[in-house]
Amino acid sequence: MNTPSDDSRGDVPNEPALTATKTGRVVSIDVFRGMVMFLMLAEMMHLDQLGDHFPDSTICQWISFHTSHIAWEGGSLHDMIQPGFTFLVGVALPFSIASRRRRGSSDTKLFLHALWRAAVLVLLGIGLRSLGHDSTQFRFDDTLTQIGLGYPIAFVICLLSPRWNVIALAVVLIGFWTWYAASAPPPDDFDYAAVGVPQDWPHHHDGFASRWNKNSNPSWRLEVWWMNLFPREEPFVCNGGGYCTISFIPTLGTMLLGIFAGRWFRDIRSFGGRMRRLLLAASICFVLGWFLGWTDLCPIVKRIWTPSWTLVSGAVCFLWLALLHWICDQHKWQSWSFPFVVIGANSILAYVFSWTIVEPIRDVLFCHLGRDSFAWFGPASISTVSGAITLLIIFGMLLWLYQRRVFIKI
Repeated sequence: MNTPSDDSRGDVPNEPALTATKTGRVVSIDVFRGMVMFLMLAEMMHLDQLGDHFPDSTICQWISFHTSHIAWEGGSLHDMIQPGFTFLVGVALPFSIASRRRRGSSDTKLFLHALWRAAVLVLLGIGLRSLGHDSTQFRFDDTLTQIGLGYPIAFVICLLSPRWNVIALAVVLIGFWTWYAASAPPPDDFDYAAVGVPQDWPHHHDGFASRWNKNSNPSWRLEVWWMNLFPREEPFVCNGGGYCTISFIPTLGTMLLGIFAGRWFRDIRSFGGRMRRLLLAASICFVLGWFLGWTDLCPIVKRIWTPSWTLVSGAVCFLWLALLHWICDQHKWQSWSFPFVVIGANSILAYVFSWTIVEPIRDVLFCHLGRDSFAWFGPASISTVSGAITLLIIFGMLLWLYQRRVFIKI
């Protein structure tokens, strides 16, 4: 899932604007990955609680909003973590395939390796979700498992011509929307309370858009059947957040958007040509996604990864990458981005760290220094300050690995 920088067709390399870091990756792509992973690691600072501690502060309310997930429809900066990570998997695919082909790998061998990657991602996701539980938590709705389920399909599409990328994206988004549109809406007397949703929840839709309501949609119905096929302590009724396994299909659409960007970075020689493609793609995706949401033809919901969410979040990813490409690759303003390069170079390891060592590090700090040592701005700041120090410690570990050119790949 790391991104080599050699050309996909094995001919003349791209123009000098595509400079690479010591990891061998294009700077803007590595910085993008690092920024996404930083947003995820920043969860340990609990900035989403600032709004509760400082209810009269507009800035704290804004920070709280963008460091927490939207309840259902819409999105925040925090909601861009999974789309960003997924998009970058797609960006990396053309580079990864080209690198392995240059080393003599056949397409069959490449596909077998893609299956291996997918299996590791799914098993790693399940394993991390099972930490702290007495039994295996068979869940397939988190970032790693969703990417793993769609990765082999994205890989095969990336082996084909760009035309097939367009066709596949259209089939994924239109097909998934059609499945919802053709399904029956929840009945008027549907018992939302039985599936963990308040009956008067303000995010409910009426009419056609009700097909996308939480824990009453086609994905939820399939999820109830699917999840009860696995050993469970009690029957599965719903996911508290509304997440569903089948969302890996529209999530695949996000990977396909990333493949477009990866191909443009490799195949288009001029900086202007790449920027025009990125900005045009961002504009098209945003307009289409916003229109679908505005007309209630397809609400913009990240938790069930509606096609409109695929498009809107994809637009943000295209724009984000374009901005970094202009800053880091064209103008070479790169010194500010070094911390993100370090984090992005070991993104999978950073992800695992966020699940495994955050609380142990915090416990050690509290044990030896005491909780009050972190009350720099009063008791309400303990979680934020201790989280920031924990983040610095984890960054130090990633920096140590980066300096020794140790990069963990799947």
